[in-house]
Amino acid sequence: MSVRLYDIAHARAGDKGNLITIAVIPYDPDRYPRLCSVLTAQRVADHLAERVAGDVVRHRLDNLPALIFVCPRAADDTVTTSLFLDSHGKSLGSALLELELEWDAEPEGAADAAPNGGPNER
Repeated sequence: MSVRLYDIAHARAGDKGNLITIAVIPYDPDRYPRLCSVLTAQRVADHLAERVAGDVVRHRLDNLPALIFVCPRAADDTVTTSLFLDSHGKSLGSALLELELEWDAEPEGAADAAPNGGPNER
């Protein structure tokens, strides 16, 4: 089954210099472990390839639960030099929510399982 990220989470984007930071927070905290397994840094980089230049880094905030993606922009894509309509990159949170994810039925007890991987992943 395929779902849009919008259907299971909300997002907020911010910027600093030539970095864009996007927080993704599931509506239901029980879905966080599954979200961690399907929403990788590479998936985000591929989906936002038009605005992202370089490696996206994913940080897990397991206590919230939330995922933070730090996305580098091209050197000439800063607030004062960008030719994009949204020079701050604030709309990238909404753009990310359009991402389609494979979301199979969750196995019983999946919400109780700890997410895999380390806190920071590329």
